[in-house]
Amino acid sequence: MNTVHDLANRGIGLKVLAGHGAEIDTTTASGKLIFGIFASLAGFERELIRERTMAGLAAARARGRSGGRKFTMRPAKLRLAQPSMGKPETIVGDLCKEIGVSRQTLY
Repeated sequence: MNTVHDLANRGIGLKVLAGHGAEIDTTTASGKLIFGIFASLAGFERELIRERTMAGLAAARARGRSGGRKFTMRPAKLRLAQPSMGKPETIVGDLCKEIGVSRQTLY
C-alpha cells in the first residue's frame, strides 16, 4: 500500500476506464473504499494460499516426503570425481561425460 499512498500524495489517482464490475476511481471517496476492499481481499487470499501451502508441506513431511529436486551427484559419483578434480591434467568436459553430469553440477 505504500506505493498507493505515495502516488496519492503526488496527486496521482487510478481510474478504471473499461471492464466489468465496480467502477474504480481512487480520486473519489467511494473509489478509495472499493480499492481498499479489493486490496484487503487480495491480501487475505495471499495469506490463505500461504497457510495452505505451509500446511501441505508439513503434512508431506509428516508422511516422510521431502520436496525439491533429487540430487544428481550421488556419493559414488562424488567419490569418482573428487580425485580427478584435484589433478591439473583433468579435462572437465570428459569427466562430466564419464560420470553423466553437467559441468555446473560437477563444479
